[in-house]
Amino acid sequence: MGSGPPKADKAQYIMYAVYVLKSKSTGKRYIGQTANLAKRVCDHNNGMSKYTKNRGPWGLVYQERYGSRSEAMIREKFLKSGKGREMLDKINK
Repeated sequence: MGSGPPKADKAQYIMYAVYVLKSKSTGKRYIGQTANLAKRVCDHNNGMSKYTKNRGPWGLVYQERYGSRSEAMIREKFLKSGKGREMLDKINK
């Protein structure tokens, strides 16, 4: 009884993704963050997001992983800034 390491908190293993989608029909870019990237991309392509609805299909063109939601939100905000958009333009030529 009770031998072995204590059970780890499941929440500490959640990774957050900052992602960039590109519309295959309009060429527009969408930047977001989520804990479940595969589900979120599906949501965008199924019209579950107000901004991306009727602008798809959407393809994932860039992603980064972070250990906390706050880190991901800070990075998302940067990528939406002028310098962040410039960086993404260089990466996704």
